[in-house]
Amino acid sequence: MALDQYREEEEEEEGMSFLDHLEQLRWHLVRSIAAIMVCSVIAFLAKSIVFGQIILGPSRVDFFTYRMLCKLSASLNIPALCIDELPFILQSRQMTGQFTMHMTSSLVVGLIAAFPFVFWEVWKFISPGLYDKERKAARGAVFFVSLLFFMGAAFGYYILSPLSINFLSNYQLDPSIANEFDITSYISTLMMLVLASAVMFQLPMVIYFLSMSGLVTAAMLRSYRRHAVVAILVLSAVITPPDVISQLLIAMPILVLYEAGIMIAKKLEKKKRLAAEDDEL
Repeated sequence: MALDQYREEEEEEEGMSFLDHLEQLRWHLVRSIAAIMVCSVIAFLAKSIVFGQIILGPSRVDFFTYRMLCKLSASLNIPALCIDELPFILQSRQMTGQFTMHMTSSLVVGLIAAFPFVFWEVWKFISPGLYDKERKAARGAVFFVSLLFFMGAAFGYYILSPLSINFLSNYQLDPSIANEFDITSYISTLMMLVLASAVMFQLPMVIYFLSMSGLVTAAMLRSYRRHAVVAILVLSAVITPPDVISQLLIAMPILVLYEAGIMIAKKLEKKKRLAAEDDEL
């Protein structure tokens, strides 16, 4: 029933004028913004969970990542791996600091939570303009884009952010200088690392669509592998704190995803070649 309704909507969109498409885009945007606002309001009301457990989690030594590192430290007998102290305190130095961060963080959490629905709305607007072959080849795009987005966000939250926070909290120019971070700085850093990881994990899907449209090939990606490595390292240095460990942590999975993109492009080319041979027959 839902599939028939979706096909009817596609058929209606094919015969639309430019103004009709603008009207359709407006409603897709309205529904997307409404979903984000609903999730943001829920996040705003659930302050004790969103802030007390999620956002402020990496600032406490009982955070999941730190506990796992301490267990690994005990099993490997490497005391340096255990993070049992974070020598910093959080402050709010502006009168509106906490309320502003509450609003901003709720919006970001709402965007992350509503991402699958938002991308589904975007896809509903774009997909009628694709050819039937392209639409079939891109089947499952919403699922895989959402999956990679949440995988990237989880990597940024559980791996990249805790280690970056640990490095920055322990870095001192002189022992007399205490680390007292503003809540705005802490949350901005956390959000940047999580969102940057979520976006960078979309690399296989970007390669998939570029390969599907014929803009890139597996051979091209292999020939530019060295350039890609340099670009990924530079980008990792930009979005992470200035320590080598954080840069390598974000660079390594992106390099793996780049190699996965090459395999995806290779499989797509094979499918295209087989389809062309079947058409000739």
